[in-house]
Amino acid sequence: MIKCQVVMNAMDAFAPRYLAEDWDNVGLLIGSPAQNVHKILTCLDVTENIIDKAIAEGYDMIVSHHPFLFRSMKRINTDKPLGRMIQKLLSHNIAVFAAHTNLDTTFGGVNDVLAQKLNLTDLKPLTITYREEILKLGVNVPNDYADAVRQAICKAGAGFIDNYSDCSFQFVGEGKFTPLENATPFIGTQDKNEVVTETRIETIFPAKIKNRVIKALLKAHPYEVPAYDIIPTQNVYHENGLGRIGKLQTPMLLTEFVKMVKENLPGDTFRFVKGNDKLVQKVALCSGAGVEFLDKASMQGADTYVTGDVKYHEAQHAQELGINLIDAGHFGTEMPVVKTLATYLQNENIKNKWQIEVTADTSAQDVFTTI
Repeated sequence: MIKCQVVMNAMDAFAPRYLAEDWDNVGLLIGSPAQNVHKILTCLDVTENIIDKAIAEGYDMIVSHHPFLFRSMKRINTDKPLGRMIQKLLSHNIAVFAAHTNLDTTFGGVNDVLAQKLNLTDLKPLTITYREEILKLGVNVPNDYADAVRQAICKAGAGFIDNYSDCSFQFVGEGKFTPLENATPFIGTQDKNEVVTETRIETIFPAKIKNRVIKALLKAHPYEVPAYDIIPTQNVYHENGLGRIGKLQTPMLLTEFVKMVKENLPGDTFRFVKGNDKLVQKVALCSGAGVEFLDKASMQGADTYVTGDVKYHEAQHAQELGINLIDAGHFGTEMPVVKTLATYLQNENIKNKWQIEVTADTSAQDVFTTI
């Protein structure tokens, strides 16, 4: 059995909370990081049916996509649906964790799962909502310790460039210094100017791990006071955003594409607007309610846009832009990620020997029924 915090850490590794929109509410919404977990249920929404299932089947943690608690609350009335559900969760010690817009944005999350269901390739984010700040590190090290320091900072997360690790540059020069009265020098003596052959190591790292990299550097460096620089850069290696845009390997008629969408996604609500006479080839998408990015999809050359929760005048606007618009429903575009979440946590369970049970909810149904 593991602690809830362990699962939280794993979720943060997959869908970091810093990717969430400012208005969102993600993370542990009910429960304690210190409570024990032995059964996890992943789901789209924390409904009363899900809570009752968790109670009946002994789940002690729910990991959902939609936040169970979203808006601020001034009172909890247990005669109301939300208050009643909160009471059930607390009385049965069931933790609730949500990964929402961070799961939409992260690579391998909701939008990538949706793109995979639609057989899209050459994917890139439709919008950019997060650019990782990259810092440059330069440090001077005595030659004999250069390898140890370089290995330590790379192990801490420095030196990654896309699909390459341990990236650094080095050159040899002379370091000069004079230890003063209160110094305890690793090399040299007090009040005597020293000249030491040193290696200059330069590499980069994400700003978010700055403290970890510096800590590793200071631990591995032999000097009492190492000389190092942290420099901001304009490098861009990692960009995340809502939505995706990609291509079909084989172009098809709009009617054929709509049929494929309906066959590959759950739910009962599928509508489409014909905006052009082209074969469907360049497709943009955004899970859930993403029609706000319709113009971006059009500007980036998409001939078809897939999302959910489309309104009448938004459909008209698609026709004006000359872009096909498919409303596959909020449920239909997001439900597939529930299985992905369970698979990810189950793989973490096996890899880390958590010895817990992870299950994906398959009982949820679209709230809309088409007649």
